[in-house]
Amino acid sequence: MLKFLVYLVIRFLLFFMCKVDKAALKAVPQNGPMILVGNHINFLDAPLAATFLYPRRIVSLVKKETFDNPVLKFLFTVWGSIPINRGTADFRAMGKAAKILQDGMFLAIFPEGPRTNDGCLIKGHPGVAIMAIKSNVPLLPIVHYGTESFHENIRKWRRTRITFKIGEPFLVKPGRSNPGREERQLMTDEIMYQLAKLLPESNRGYYADLSKATTHYLQFDRRNNFSTGAFVAPEIQEQDT
Repeated sequence: MLKFLVYLVIRFLLFFMCKVDKAALKAVPQNGPMILVGNHINFLDAPLAATFLYPRRIVSLVKKETFDNPVLKFLFTVWGSIPINRGTADFRAMGKAAKILQDGMFLAIFPEGPRTNDGCLIKGHPGVAIMAIKSNVPLLPIVHYGTESFHENIRKWRRTRITFKIGEPFLVKPGRSNPGREERQLMTDEIMYQLAKLLPESNRGYYADLSKATTHYLQFDRRNNFSTGAFVAPEIQEQDT
């Protein structure tokens, strides 16, 4: 009930502050398990996802410091978000994330880590590749753009136009059972290029050169079998460095 009330309030506020093109979100399956991979622009990312993908059961990984803010702590607690220590191998958080997927829910991950604010992609962190390998569930690229203009528009009393785009779902298949750091980064870059392909050229940032995009580690779902595919319970273990 509380989650529904929060949903109504945030949707009401977003209606007055933003004009959202959410047509693409209809392609998101109603049930998991699935990892939703997105770009991280600013504080609006999580409310947008939680609101316009409702009532899908989505849990996101959120930096631990976010919970120091009482308002954000309340919201992310209602949404069931998982606090994670950035810059370290937080296996406790990864274990909780694995349980979310095992329960058939959606896990939202922003591989860039920090907010970019300007809407341009920065280099992704390999945690998303580790989770993808260990969980063996499909990843669905979801990007949005337009929120980088939110603060300026608010000052001018203008609504912000926000657009969502959805890519093809895929699995991540490593070349060996325990890939090292370099290979994990290669997998992450392949995932990030799938996000870049969906964005306007001006928002691609670190991944602007699409000619460098490869898919050696990605297995795409050409027959739409990933939406409710079989799940292999992940066992999160420490990776080689």
